[in-house]
Amino acid sequence: MSGINYDLKKIRGVVFDVDGVLSPSTIPTSPEGEPLRMVNIKDGYAIQHAVKCGLKVAIITGGVSRGVTVRYNGLGVKDVFSGAAQKLPVFEQWMADNGLMAEEVAYVGDDVPDYEVMRVAGLAVAPADACPDVKEIAEYISPAMGGYGVARDLLEQILRAQGKWMHNAKAFGW
Repeated sequence: MSGINYDLKKIRGVVFDVDGVLSPSTIPTSPEGEPLRMVNIKDGYAIQHAVKCGLKVAIITGGVSRGVTVRYNGLGVKDVFSGAAQKLPVFEQWMADNGLMAEEVAYVGDDVPDYEVMRVAGLAVAPADACPDVKEIAEYISPAMGGYGVARDLLEQILRAQGKWMHNAKAFGW
């Protein structure tokens, strides 16, 4: 049973921010000043499984990091948008390119740059440690903090509602 008060059966796409959602809000930097992001393995499993089950998954981040693109492309996410100073136009174009209506898309964000997109998406989701403004508009606040299983929490609930979680032999591998 889902803790999300939304018809998860109609979700066809999920979009994630990176910093504060797929990685913790506090990140180390390399000696050259490049942000180094930690990733959650259970998030990774759920993301690749969701892609294999036919969900459209995208990343929209203001940051620019080759590592982010490599990581999420490796999980099957083809739509990784980095350096998005304004996320809403990227989000709207992604929906149009994929034939998705807003009510078919969940967006997970944690801070002010995500606010406009969260107002448009059918299902706005925030991690437990999101900023107050974002939590105020989120339909679902995950019990997980950013970088610690937010994607797994959401995707598992969506896929369970759609009968696609642990539904066949392919679910048990990468």
